[in-house]
Amino acid sequence: MTLLERIQKIPIGYSEVYYKQVKYGVTKSEFNQGKSYKIYAKELGGTHFISLNYYCTSTNEFLKPCEMPAEDVRHFLENYLLIPYHLENE
Repeated sequence: MTLLERIQKIPIGYSEVYYKQVKYGVTKSEFNQGKSYKIYAKELGGTHFISLNYYCTSTNEFLKPCEMPAEDVRHFLENYLLIPYHLENE
């Protein structure tokens, strides 16, 4: 699965994922009709975070990590596990 496909699997708005067996709160925003994304993930109860922008042009795609190595961002995107949202009392 490509990085773009992994990014698209994260819902717009707030969601939660597991990464390295730790829960993270993730906020995803979409811009330019799905041509760019901003993702911020923060370890719940901790200090670790992942922050990135992802841009799609007609000829290429660009991963732009924010204040961290690209390898850390790629590892997060390749390994997060989305926590399904279920309404209580269904």
